[in-house]
Amino acid sequence: SGLAPPGLGVSVGELSKASRALGLRLLQENQDEIENMMNAIFKGVFVHRYRDAIAEIRAITIEEIGMWMKLYSDAFLNDSYLKYVGWTMHDKQGEVRLKCLTALQGLYYNRELNTRLELFTSRFKDRIVSMTLDKEYDVAVQAIKLLTLVLHSTDEVLSPEDCESVYHLVYSAHRPVAIAAGEFLFKKLFSTREPEEEGAPKRRGRQSPNANLIKTTVFFFLESELHEHAAYLVDSLWESGADLLKDWECMTSLLLDDPVPGEEALTDRQETALIEIMLCTVRQAAECHPPVGRGSGKRVMTAKEKKTQLDDRTRMTELFAVALPPLLAKYSIDSEKVTNLLQLPQFFDLDIYTTGRLEKHLEALLRQIREIVEKHTDTEVLEACSKTYHALSNEEFTIFNRVDIARSQLLDEMVDKFNRLLEDFIQEGEEPDDDDVYQVLSTLKRITAFHNHQMVSGGREQLEPLVYSPDDSLQTELMSFILHHVFIDQDDDNCSTDGQQDDEAAKIEALHKRRNLLAAYCKLIIYNVVEMNTGADIFKQYMRYYNDYGDIIKETMSKTRQIDKIQCAKTLILSLQQLFHEMMSELGTGFDRSSSAFCGIKELARRFSLTFGLDQVKTRDAIAMLHKDGIEFAFKEPSPQGEGNPPLHLAFLDILSEFSSKLMRQDKRTVHMYLERFMTFQMALQRDDCWLPLISYRNSLQAGGDDDTMSVVSGYSSRGSSVRSKKTKAESSSSSTDMSWQHQSMQTPVMMPSPHLTSTMMRGPGDMRGEAKRGRDDSYMGVYALPSDSQQQPHPHTLPQTPQLHQTPIDYNRRGTGLMEEDEEPIVEDVMMSSEGRMEDLNEGMDFDTMDIDLPPSKNRRERSELKPDYFDPGSIMDESVSNSSLKLINHLLYSNTLPYTYTVL
Repeated sequence: SGLAPPGLGVSVGELSKASRALGLRLLQENQDEIENMMNAIFKGVFVHRYRDAIAEIRAITIEEIGMWMKLYSDAFLNDSYLKYVGWTMHDKQGEVRLKCLTALQGLYYNRELNTRLELFTSRFKDRIVSMTLDKEYDVAVQAIKLLTLVLHSTDEVLSPEDCESVYHLVYSAHRPVAIAAGEFLFKKLFSTREPEEEGAPKRRGRQSPNANLIKTTVFFFLESELHEHAAYLVDSLWESGADLLKDWECMTSLLLDDPVPGEEALTDRQETALIEIMLCTVRQAAECHPPVGRGSGKRVMTAKEKKTQLDDRTRMTELFAVALPPLLAKYSIDSEKVTNLLQLPQFFDLDIYTTGRLEKHLEALLRQIREIVEKHTDTEVLEACSKTYHALSNEEFTIFNRVDIARSQLLDEMVDKFNRLLEDFIQEGEEPDDDDVYQVLSTLKRITAFHNHQMVSGGREQLEPLVYSPDDSLQTELMSFILHHVFIDQDDDNCSTDGQQDDEAAKIEALHKRRNLLAAYCKLIIYNVVEMNTGADIFKQYMRYYNDYGDIIKETMSKTRQIDKIQCAKTLILSLQQLFHEMMSELGTGFDRSSSAFCGIKELARRFSLTFGLDQVKTRDAIAMLHKDGIEFAFKEPSPQGEGNPPLHLAFLDILSEFSSKLMRQDKRTVHMYLERFMTFQMALQRDDCWLPLISYRNSLQAGGDDDTMSVVSGYSSRGSSVRSKKTKAESSSSSTDMSWQHQSMQTPVMMPSPHLTSTMMRGPGDMRGEAKRGRDDSYMGVYALPSDSQQQPHPHTLPQTPQLHQTPIDYNRRGTGLMEEDEEPIVEDVMMSSEGRMEDLNEGMDFDTMDIDLPPSKNRRERSELKPDYFDPGSIMDESVSNSSLKLINHLLYSNTLPYTYTVL
């Protein structure tokens, strides 16, 4: 009845209100308690862990606070918490910066939260804009996407300068960056369309809503003067504005139709740009793959994409089959426009000419092509006409006969005209005037253009007689030209003009020409037109001219290694030998090994060594040949001071030791034995400073192989002698005699008859037990005979395995500007043995964004598993299988006239 119980005088409604108030108070208290707990967690955990030494932990904390601000925005979406995300955007590690951007994207995507982000946006906008140029491409992509969300929420935050810094990224070679920049550009410039009235007929042609947007695209393309690649712009806008770019009807209308009153007509330059963009959109729709330099090969298209491709080809053929002849007629005297327009038939579906009853338009097209050939003498225009004839004369389609007859008639007429003019010259016998010469040369030029294209399309056989192989003298002249015109300093190139800006432009242009010259010569090396060893003169310039030509030289080394690993290694060692000769001619034979010239050669050798990667099995043949040539060079010239002095080139062994870490353990022993062939007994006893290169090189060959190599001081290892003691009695007595002599002299005997040596690879602590038994058991090991004059076959057992080396925990997930830094493999202990004290070189030239608090680089397992591969590693290209003949080849290269000996590999 709504009355209170007797004696209380309080109604049920008042009790209900009190109960609700109590519940709200308890709820508020619980909420305050939860917020206090969250605040305690934040201060006790997040504030310390967002600056953790491990990048993965820092990334997790930023990701989580982003979720907190998104799910519980009332408590966490304020500047007190947002500042941590802003600060962490300066983190050294890319994955942490990436988490900052993705966390912010979740906030900016929600329109309701944008008002709370205004102060943060104004404070950290510049940092976000600068991250569009981040060295990590993933970070740059997400930064552009974040700016697109900011642009979507408010158009006033980003200044024109901020937008322009993103615009030029549509020409980036990295496609994800370009696609993101294209989406930003589309939203900024093309998102505003003219509204169409309801019920009104759809406007088409130059009256369509896309007309102004297409003009805007042309204006933007022309304003970006530093980039003239329309194909890259089209590819960047394709995903966000494909409907606009495929409005070919509007484009042709802008080119053919007269402007309406009050509309400004396109200029000649704008029409040229529009035709180029139109051609690029047709190519993109027909081929469905990005332009050269932006894709990693053709991908498999889905059924939907294939259907879209067929529909686009049908639509473009129906449109341009009708519009192309008028376009050619209008611009027939403009070479650039005609050249682009003549490429359109290459993407046609030629069957449409028959099924769509468009034969009369084909006839009009053939007439226009004929008139263009008769008007023009430009090579590009004539080649475009020849390619168009070739594209239309496809035997699979019914239009083949018409096109073939038209082309044959045109060629016959040109040949007849040329013969007639030539006969007139011969009959007159007088000096021809300029008009006669022009007629003959122009006719010959037209015939040549058609003939050349026919030969190129005819296949390799027709071009083979044209191949020219330069002789040695011409190769020498080519190399001399490159050295005198490419490898010069900027100051030596006389290209100065008035004004500092003009001078800079002239220098850039001159550098561009020199790079083209060097690239052209490197192509001659790669395509085997000139000898590969001529590349030594190019490779030795790598460090000195790294900023100008480093990328070209590096790519040439990579390509030559793919072609022939051994010859490439011989070329590398030849370049070092040439530098060594040049240094000696400049400093004399008594040069200081601490001089900058010698240290520079040794540093170049270290850089060359890093390009071989860590897969020693795949590069063992090349490394063995490299050491063989280096040893022979070091002992080639005896000392001019007489016997007892070091050879003239002995210091080269110090340079050669940079490659010792790339030898497998058993190969180190082989190379060591080959080295001993050139040594005398007295050389092994020398300890003077002039003999240090020999001592250092021998040490490098024994590093990491104490079980199976000889010590510099103690001679043969005791383990090797224990195995040899199990051989014949004669061998045993000889070995014991040698060992007793060794202990007396404490020196390594050399140049002695090579005994049958046995070596074991990757021997663990437990391998000492039962050694003699395993030495006689073929099931545990593979025995390889090192051949001499009599070719012995290797034992077909287990292949040698690459040692499992411990990686030094260094941060390699960074791209620097130093020499070869982006291609360096993780440094292992063997490298440290030959390049001691150079670990600081790994960080030379690095330029990283840093946090307010400088944190040490992360060393967790995940980062080490994401190390960049060595793009110079030939293992990424060559077959994984390794034949037993590899070891046979190495020993055949090193030993051609020595007694056979064997060693064993577990």
